[in-house]
Amino acid sequence: MAEEYRVLNFSAGPSVLPEPVLRKCADEMLNYEGTGESVMEMSHRSPEFQKIIDDAEANLRKLMNIPDDYYVLFLQGGATLQFSMIPMNLMTGSGKADYIVAGQWGQKAYEEACKFGDARCVASSKEDKYSYIPKVSKDDIRPDVDYVYICYNNTVFGTHYNEMPDFGDHMVVADMSSCILSEEVDVSKFGVIYGGAQKNVAPAGLTIVIIRKDLVGKAPENTPIYLDYKTHAEKGSMYNTPPSYTIYVAGEVFKYLLANGGVKAMHEKDVRKAKKLYDYLDNSKLFKGTVAKEDRSLMNVTFVTGDEELDKKFVAGAKERGMINLKGHRIVGGCRASIYNAFPEEGVDKLIEYMKEFEAENA
Repeated sequence: MAEEYRVLNFSAGPSVLPEPVLRKCADEMLNYEGTGESVMEMSHRSPEFQKIIDDAEANLRKLMNIPDDYYVLFLQGGATLQFSMIPMNLMTGSGKADYIVAGQWGQKAYEEACKFGDARCVASSKEDKYSYIPKVSKDDIRPDVDYVYICYNNTVFGTHYNEMPDFGDHMVVADMSSCILSEEVDVSKFGVIYGGAQKNVAPAGLTIVIIRKDLVGKAPENTPIYLDYKTHAEKGSMYNTPPSYTIYVAGEVFKYLLANGGVKAMHEKDVRKAKKLYDYLDNSKLFKGTVAKEDRSLMNVTFVTGDEELDKKFVAGAKERGMINLKGHRIVGGCRASIYNAFPEEGVDKLIEYMKEFEAENA
């Protein structure tokens, strides 16, 4: 159970991290493993940091069972830079890519890809406020596309691919920023998996890219050197100064997960947490979930009262009780509870308890 002085942080990102990891990082802040220096001060060319990044990669490979024919890259620029790097590096065969747009970030990725080639929006749930995942099969995809793009979990709207579509032989690129390490995935089914670390892995500043090796080296000659995956693959993610401290924290999170049952154990806990909250929403007379049941996210639970002022009152009351960041994304409104791996199950229980009180007083 978290210390009493700490709030219950429902932020969608940057978000809650495992308390034992935070304590370990705090203990090592001034003196990392007897080096007499902080990782924040450490040269990324030092043998001490080389071990940190090597261990982080090795442990992520264990957690996700990443095959040897994939690179693991630790980059910067967030998921947003990947919106550009993906088409610049991969839309170089036929020059075509098909995008399934199930949320704001998928829309932004699609719009960016249009600058670099023949990107097509195959399906979108925008007209229904992204309340579901569009259903698409391999027959909907153009036969000669370089890749198919999906956002696996939509942080803003609370939707998730709970069943992976059959895209046939098409290479799939997936943004897993807000669900990576919350469920077991078969990496070999994807050409690229990437994600900003600030939701389920580490502080802001790190982007993890898992890319099949045969896809690297296909960027045009005029691609800026930093935006070519080959640059980072050849230099072991250290072409320039990497986000050293964030990589260190990510590595500590990976160790923590391995010591606590791995991804499978995290998923079981995440399912329990989300089920409690969704079960309450499904039976509430005041609160209502905003997402189709078959497409609900385990990480981001979105809901409304149906009255904007009541939503604001609920969020304000929660803050007074030490539950922060329950306000929905600015483009959506309503409420959102992000309950990532590190969010305690007791915190979900406390939220539901408050929701019951609020409903009794306001329904």
